[in-house]
Amino acid sequence: MMTQYGTLSPEAATGTIPEGDALLNHADRSLLIVDDDKPFSTRLARAMEARGYRVHVAESVAEGVSAVDAQPPAFAVIDMRLADGNGLDVIARLKERRPEARGVILTGYGNIATAVTAVKLGAFDYLAKPADADEIHGTLMAEPGERADPPENPMSADRVRWEHIQRVYELCGRNVSETARRLNMHRRTLQRILAKRAPR
Repeated sequence: MMTQYGTLSPEAATGTIPEGDALLNHADRSLLIVDDDKPFSTRLARAMEARGYRVHVAESVAEGVSAVDAQPPAFAVIDMRLADGNGLDVIARLKERRPEARGVILTGYGNIATAVTAVKLGAFDYLAKPADADEIHGTLMAEPGERADPPENPMSADRVRWEHIQRVYELCGRNVSETARRLNMHRRTLQRILAKRAPR
């Protein structure tokens, strides 16, 4: 379900966004979030509103494209995989309607190569999920060619591997044998990994 662009947060409305924050240089602080993970998009919307953005949330490619057609935002955070298609369709429409807009693609670790393609097609940058509000804000505010600061506590290599295995497992309908085949992994090894808690 779409929500309309909200009003500026009290901090933004009163000019009390932290001094030196690059968002102060942008008169239009409209942000479109397109993600079908409602708990994630709700948390992100609140966090970005607290940073001075006026947020609009859509849960599908169709809603995202409709939102762009109605009022192209200055910024966008778009999940690559959505239930009704690919987030690249929203990025493409945003670039048509507002070429200077900054759109960030969110992608699973298994889709990094596709995300690089997304940047070539018009996305400003990409971030691997799970990305937090600080990372997303830093990326949206980065100058072209400038890299956002690395996260203070990035996921460990073990956690990255675990996240990738979990994602493939879900895409295979939680079928252990099919997941093991696609990952070129012994079935028992995979079962042991799935039985353990997520590493930090």
